[in-house]
Amino acid sequence: MRKMTLFLGLALSLSCLSQNKQGYQNPVIPGFHPDPSVCRVGDDFYLVNSSFQYFPGVPLFHSKDLIHWEQIGHCLTRPSQLPLHDATTWGGIYAPTIRYNDGTFYMITTNVSDKGNFIVHTTNPRGEWSEPVWLKQGGIDPSLYFENGKCYLVSNPDAGIFLCEINPKTGEQLSESKRIWNGTGGRHPEGPHLYKKDGWYYLLISEGGTEYGHKVTIARSRTIDGPYDSNPANPILTHINKNAQNNPIQGTGHADLVQASDGSWWMVCLAFRPQTGSHHLLGRETFLAPVRWDENAWPVINGDGTIALQMDVPTLPQQPPVEKTVRTDFKDGKLGTEWVHIRNYHPENYTFSSGKLRLKATPVNLDNSKESPTFAGRRQEHINFTATTSLQLQKATAGDEAGLTVYMFEPAHYDLFVKQLENGKQAVVLRYRLGEMTHIEKEITLPKNEVQLRVKGNKDSYSFEYATDGKSFKELGRMNACYISTETAGGFTGIMLGMYASSGSNISKAYAEFGYFDYSEL
Repeated sequence: MRKMTLFLGLALSLSCLSQNKQGYQNPVIPGFHPDPSVCRVGDDFYLVNSSFQYFPGVPLFHSKDLIHWEQIGHCLTRPSQLPLHDATTWGGIYAPTIRYNDGTFYMITTNVSDKGNFIVHTTNPRGEWSEPVWLKQGGIDPSLYFENGKCYLVSNPDAGIFLCEINPKTGEQLSESKRIWNGTGGRHPEGPHLYKKDGWYYLLISEGGTEYGHKVTIARSRTIDGPYDSNPANPILTHINKNAQNNPIQGTGHADLVQASDGSWWMVCLAFRPQTGSHHLLGRETFLAPVRWDENAWPVINGDGTIALQMDVPTLPQQPPVEKTVRTDFKDGKLGTEWVHIRNYHPENYTFSSGKLRLKATPVNLDNSKESPTFAGRRQEHINFTATTSLQLQKATAGDEAGLTVYMFEPAHYDLFVKQLENGKQAVVLRYRLGEMTHIEKEITLPKNEVQLRVKGNKDSYSFEYATDGKSFKELGRMNACYISTETAGGFTGIMLGMYASSGSNISKAYAEFGYFDYSEL
């Protein structure tokens, strides 16, 4: 009995220690997850990100501690909610905001490739969201604020922050749009959010452009429609200054604030991690910082307005989720929430058979900037990683291909694929597309059978390998990472690791069967 008591006491002590853990690693949501917005409902936190040209749109996350996030779906899952015709990496869905009021969740965002600002809502964030209601006030990065039965909209038409009252269920604008702040003089004042604390209305925005000069600024007023006075200590978050010039995190900005049930305040923001010189490839990621917000005072972010990869600060009781599995095996007959397509995809080109994902080859290839190629991709989340898949090309004619792509967007991707040759044989091929230039780096003829393809990434390069027995991988070539980085290629997104199939013929019956997709950090 004494041994049992000691054992229980030890277990309880260890449990208490785990619930008072100090510190965490940034980014809290790695990979291409920009423009985070967060809200709290009880002890639950919900977070959304931009998705640009990818479908489904607006990834939705849940957390109990603001540190460990699980993707529970997307807000926009139907073409009627998310028309992405002709959407490029500069188009589609820009910064969303998520808010909760009186039993209903609202997500407001901008589809710059369609009709602009709109709202969807739901009472169950894990289920389906409503059809969009469109808004009159323009600009991008719209946000909502609820108070006393009223709903207010802020966005940034005409290079400033404008406010109006709306009906969030119908989209009807109930008051004239009024300019309430122009920011501190930085370019692109955007990402506005309203909060109320200690009788003050606080207006948080981002300035400087979502690059190295990004920053977060704040103003306040006693009335919601202003005038708003700027914080003398602006910016409250930036890495453009000398104190962060060597920080491995850069481009901090586009933030949202949330108060936890214990009274503590936190900020989520975007930033990126340069990995080869000043180049970054993973896109803008989601970071977390503590906020000290004394009564009747301005907020202070992490003590000095900067953030770090290792945050040695007190946290909420941490609740790590079940660890992600390395392998996606397709045995469930569906793709998980992490998988997306380019623009509005064609479901008939994606089927499952005998535990494998079958991708139909179509004439729409990865270079096409208008249509949706047969592509299923997931975000690269780590600078050092490995991704492996196994595929067999079936019913193929000369020119049909399928494989693994390291994809930034149409003019910037590296492809490792199996191609059908005219002589009835097949080859494994390494190809790059850089701007107007497409080049076959290497091609090796192989027996016509199942082939395993692998890519390994580090800060400077991608290594491409193949095997025919699932074990003996051989390197086919290496590619320089900086050529498909944001700084070289452009765009607002990050690297996607995708499986794809394409054909040079309109009458091809080719398809590729993918047996699995493995992804892990190295």
